[in-house]
Amino acid sequence: MQPLFKILLCHILNPKTDKSCEFVKNGALVLKRSNSGYKIVEYGKEKAILPKYASKKSIEVMDTMGKTIMPSFFDTHFHWVQDDVRLMPKKNLLQWLINYTWPYEAKFKDKKYSKMKAQKFAKELASVGTLGGACYASIHAHTVDDALKYFIGDFVVGNVLMTMESPDYLTQTKKQALKLVDKQTKKFRNEYAVTPRFAPTTHPDVMQEASKMARANNSFIQTHLSETENEIDYVMSIYKNIEGYENVKTYTDIYKKAKVLGSKTIMGHGIYLSKEELKTLSKTKTSIAHCPTSNAPVKKLGLGSGLFNFKFAEKHGVDWSLASDIGGGPFVSMFDVMQSFVSQNKEAGVKGATYTKALHRATVAGARALKMEKTSGNFESGKFANFIVVNSPKDLTGSSEKILDRIISTNKKSRKKYDKMVEQTFYRGECVFSKI
Repeated sequence: MQPLFKILLCHILNPKTDKSCEFVKNGALVLKRSNSGYKIVEYGKEKAILPKYASKKSIEVMDTMGKTIMPSFFDTHFHWVQDDVRLMPKKNLLQWLINYTWPYEAKFKDKKYSKMKAQKFAKELASVGTLGGACYASIHAHTVDDALKYFIGDFVVGNVLMTMESPDYLTQTKKQALKLVDKQTKKFRNEYAVTPRFAPTTHPDVMQEASKMARANNSFIQTHLSETENEIDYVMSIYKNIEGYENVKTYTDIYKKAKVLGSKTIMGHGIYLSKEELKTLSKTKTSIAHCPTSNAPVKKLGLGSGLFNFKFAEKHGVDWSLASDIGGGPFVSMFDVMQSFVSQNKEAGVKGATYTKALHRATVAGARALKMEKTSGNFESGKFANFIVVNSPKDLTGSSEKILDRIISTNKKSRKKYDKMVEQTFYRGECVFSKI
C-alpha cells in the first residue's frame, strides 16, 4: 500500500504567470494520495513544512536535496509519427512534407511498426518530462490507439485528415475520413482531436462535418495555420476555386467558414496573421501553439518559417503555448524549445521573452490550451503531482529568472544534451522515469 503522504525535499520552481515564478530554496513539496493519484497539498520551506507532518504514520520522505523540481511539460503541437524525419533537410516546408514526412508516415499502416514506434516514443516523452500535449498521428486509426495506450500522461491525439492535394498512398475518401472521425470521437471523446492536416489537404465540407462531430463528443480540434508565406499563397490559390470559398479573404477565414475555430481548437504556428485574423481567433477563443525550434532558421535545424510575434498575439487577446512540432522541430525536449524561444527573440531585439515566460508557456499555458489548468500545470494545491527533477545550478542566488537561466541556458551550445537533462519524471506522484 502506498503511503498516504509523500514529501519531497528539494529546491522548488513554481511558474505562476508570464512574469512570476516562485523559487523556494531548501523546500518541501507535500503530496497526498487520492483515488486518481497523488495531488499537491502544499509546499514551502523544509523547516516550516516537516514539523507539520512529523506525527503522520503513513508517510514517505524523499530526500532529493540538491536537486530542483518544476512542473512537467505540455507540448501542444507535435507529430509522433514524424520522429525519424526531424533531422532531415528542411529548406522548404512543402517539399519537406513531400520528400520525407509523407513517405515516412505511410509506414505506420503496419500495425506492428506503429506499436513498436509508439512504445519507443512514449519512453522518450517521459524521459524529457513531457506528460501532456496535443499530438498528430497518421491517417491510420491504430496510430491514435497506440499513442493513447502507451504515452504516459494527459495527451490529446488525432488522426490527420487528408482527402485532397495529398499523395495517393495517404489519401482518404471523404466517406473514409468522416467514418474515422465518427468512430474516434465517440471512442475517445475529450482525448481525441479532430485533425485536418491543414486546409489544402482537407475538403472544407469534411472539416465542417468533422468539427461538428468534435463538438458533439466534447473532442478537441487541431490543425496548422499560416506557418509560411508560401503555404498561405498555396492555400488561397486552392480555395479561390472551391465553391462557396471564392471570396474568402484570409487563411483564418477558411477555418472560420468551415466551423473549425473554437475554445477547444489549437492552431499550430500562426506566424503570419493579420490584426483581423488575430481578432477572429480571439473572438472564437482559439489558441495558438508556438513552435520556435521548428520555425527557426534552417542553420538552426528548423524550417526557416519565421519568428512568431507573441506580443502582437497577446495584444489582440490570443492565448498561446509552446510546442516542439516534432518532426519539424529537431528535439523532443521542451527545454530546447524554451531556450529557442528566448534566444531567437533576444537576437531579434524583442523584449519580454524571458525564461520565466517560457516556463509558464510550457506548463500552465499548455494545460490551459488543453482545458486541464484546474488539475495540472503547476504546484497549486489540489493539482496532480506531475513534475520533473533536474540538477540544480551551483549558484542559487538571485531571482527565479536567473536560476532558470542557469538551468536552461547551460546546454544551448550542445542541444542534444537537453534530451538528457531530466533526472526523474513523476506522474501523479509516481516515478515514471529515472536515470538516478
